[in-house]
Amino acid sequence: MPTTILPSRLVRGSREWGAWKRALPKLTPLLLAAPLLAYMVVFYAVPVVLMLLRSLNDPNWSLDHYVGLPGDTVFLRTFWITLSTSFVVTLSTLVLGYPVALALSRARSSAPLILILILLPLWTSVLVRSYAWMVLLGRHGLINEALLALGLLERPTRLLNTTLATEIAMTHILLPYMILPIANALRQVDPSLARAAAGLGATPWGIFRQVILPQSMPGVAAGVLLVFVLALGSYITPALVGDSREITLSMLIAQQVDQLNWAYAASLSAVLLATALGLIAVAQRLPGVGNAFRMNLR
Repeated sequence: MPTTILPSRLVRGSREWGAWKRALPKLTPLLLAAPLLAYMVVFYAVPVVLMLLRSLNDPNWSLDHYVGLPGDTVFLRTFWITLSTSFVVTLSTLVLGYPVALALSRARSSAPLILILILLPLWTSVLVRSYAWMVLLGRHGLINEALLALGLLERPTRLLNTTLATEIAMTHILLPYMILPIANALRQVDPSLARAAAGLGATPWGIFRQVILPQSMPGVAAGVLLVFVLALGSYITPALVGDSREITLSMLIAQQVDQLNWAYAASLSAVLLATALGLIAVAQRLPGVGNAFRMNLR
């Protein structure tokens, strides 16, 4: 039988097609993520770069807007208020959220109901939730009226437009972001470890302190980092329920934009972005924290 000799062009095309088929499984994740990556580049990365450039070239190329920040008392006070508020909100969400996450991880039949109650705030607009807190904390709101009815107050006290109101409302809004990572980490704890510790004579508190808590630290780290970063950039809630004299950095940025002071607003935005990225970078390098997000995604 005569031997068929294929043209070299067909042979080359067949080899290229075979190499493409072998590489396709490796390229599939990148191809699936390509639309999102393109969207983020066009609508997020490019505007951020333009904002950073505006802080450097308005009106001339210089670092004057950044050099003057360490001596800017308004910026320093606002930055401190932002950091302290974020710290208090993160701590309060951790204290309130850990027991809920523990209950969610141990619940069986009631787990769907608990999960719905946790996610319910996320299904409501932040603006609506902030307005709800304005109604509750107002001078004639539900909390003041209840305290007056119980005889704990003689006249309504100021709860709204205070730092406390901001911390309470932001804690409620950001609480799910603390509960869910911790609950995910607690679900991955092997129940046999707690039974083994109990069999060796450990008390319930000892089991929690030496077995459950260390195993849940990746979720705690992820929740703390997530809540703190979100609290840093929060704007709607502090603007509605907070004290107008105790503004956060995001509120100061909005004020400068309203005054068309674009260069100063851009430099403040750059500082806020750098702070968030710096916290994430530091957290990634802390012992046991670097794998927090990867462990929670498994």
